[in-house]
Amino acid sequence: MTVPLSDSKRIEDEQFVLPSSLLLDKTEGVGMDGLDETKVSLDQPTSHPKKSFMKAARSKALRPFVIISSSYLLFTITDGAIRMIVLLHAYNKNFSALQVAFMFTLYELAGVFTNLAAGVMGARWGIKLTLVSGLALQLFSYGLLFGWKDEWTRTQAIVYVTIAQMFAGIAKDLTKLGGKTVTKLVTPEEQETQLFKLVSLLTGFKNSLKGVGYFVGSLLIQIKYELALAVMMGLIVLAMPWAILGLDSSLGTTKSKNASWRDVFCFDNHNLNVLSIARLFLFASRDFWFEVPLPFFLRSPSCDGLGIDMCAMDSDCTTNAVCGAQGFCENLNVGGGCGGLAMDRVIVGAFLGGYIILYGQVQSWTPQLVTGPLRQTPPNKLTEVLWGSLNCLPTLVAAIVLQGSDMFDSYDVSGMTAFLVTVIIAFAVVFAINSSIHSFLVVNYAAKEKVAVSVGLYYMSNAMGRLFGTLGSGLLYTYVGEKVNDYSGNDAVAALAACFFAGTACSAIAALITVKIDDHKVGLKCGPCWTIVPGTEDADDEEEGVQDDISGKVGDTKDAKVPHDLDEESKRTC
Repeated sequence: MTVPLSDSKRIEDEQFVLPSSLLLDKTEGVGMDGLDETKVSLDQPTSHPKKSFMKAARSKALRPFVIISSSYLLFTITDGAIRMIVLLHAYNKNFSALQVAFMFTLYELAGVFTNLAAGVMGARWGIKLTLVSGLALQLFSYGLLFGWKDEWTRTQAIVYVTIAQMFAGIAKDLTKLGGKTVTKLVTPEEQETQLFKLVSLLTGFKNSLKGVGYFVGSLLIQIKYELALAVMMGLIVLAMPWAILGLDSSLGTTKSKNASWRDVFCFDNHNLNVLSIARLFLFASRDFWFEVPLPFFLRSPSCDGLGIDMCAMDSDCTTNAVCGAQGFCENLNVGGGCGGLAMDRVIVGAFLGGYIILYGQVQSWTPQLVTGPLRQTPPNKLTEVLWGSLNCLPTLVAAIVLQGSDMFDSYDVSGMTAFLVTVIIAFAVVFAINSSIHSFLVVNYAAKEKVAVSVGLYYMSNAMGRLFGTLGSGLLYTYVGEKVNDYSGNDAVAALAACFFAGTACSAIAALITVKIDDHKVGLKCGPCWTIVPGTEDADDEEEGVQDDISGKVGDTKDAKVPHDLDEESKRTC
């Protein structure tokens, strides 16, 4: 039988009915022959998000969400691990920060094009295809890394690892498309708060498990490089059967009209376009200092004694320094600079993994603990402008302290460690709130019948931001800072400070761009008693009917004007 979408979303006391097939067609109805409607109870805004997830797991209608999310989350562990395995292995082989950044270039660049292609693939052939393809390519990428040979020249190694990483980048974005898209497919448009909580829960779990991957990858590579690769390949194999056997091939497809490349480059959705540009700079604000410079700084040894102290063996030198051929202590990785915290690889992995786990947990709880109490749920553009501006503060403080504090000049290791932990925790919290708001806004602004294409375009900008930040950080960290001597490398403290300044600039640009989004009808509050920006919505608008209600998702309802991303005429002419 065929059930019109209007019949499949009856709102009765916070409940809605979804067809089990969960297809995207809005106009012609969705087929569900042989399947029963399944009633799903939505929790009240104050309910526990993990209880909501367990209810979804027991629901036949939401089973695709559970399968896709589980595969996506398991994949995420391997995605975090591969970065740490490559980076830490390259550091010990004396590759510079810029050379390691080049190794990740195709990983990030592939994401730019993959997100475009994945959006079309998902809309034409379904989310199942993109998910299974992503898992298979991740398996292939790990297999290629077994071929990294010690006897290769520096150039040969960079080219080979860069190509291997390219397949991992493609895999990540193919897999991510399903994880992000399925939240929109299982949430009715009237339930924006529920969508915000569902997106926040998924993205939070994803990033927490990526942090686990960072730690597990660094722990395993401390034992053996090949062991780390083999364990991660096992996790991918574990995820594949569920995706292959448990999903309908038509999930996520557009039935009334196949998506095309023309749809991808259809720029009638003003809010999504502006948000995508802001996303580029938001993620660059993190990757300018986090992905390459921070682990290099944490690994780099003290400059004291390098090129000066005589030695007979490595144990005569400080941590992460070796006894060179000339009989002097020298940096394990001259290209990584000196003046850092000289941490072991496992501790570096735990440091970075802890940041990502905290970041993920804050994402999960943002609607309940942050935007909810502040009366900012569901968020709009003003919410993001506020938190985007706050995103500048941790990195700005870090840059200033690194440049001018006696603590770093005198190499006070405990003080340096405590300060960096404080700054990174502060940034993780604020950045996670920003990312959670962004993740909600993209699926909220996306037209539901083109959600796979819209999300793909948005995450293309995400990949461009990571690429910009990764390459920029490699350049800054390698070339900023005075050279201490031939055995030490450059001053890593000055290099990391420059990366923090660049991250601050990107945060400020992202916040300024977000101002251009047309979505401020409910204004901005900071708790029940303080209205920062009054809303433009009044009671008369509510009597205008369903069309005004839909138009009010994005834009100013005072003029009852249909916004760019929902304007049917612009959809037809684009």
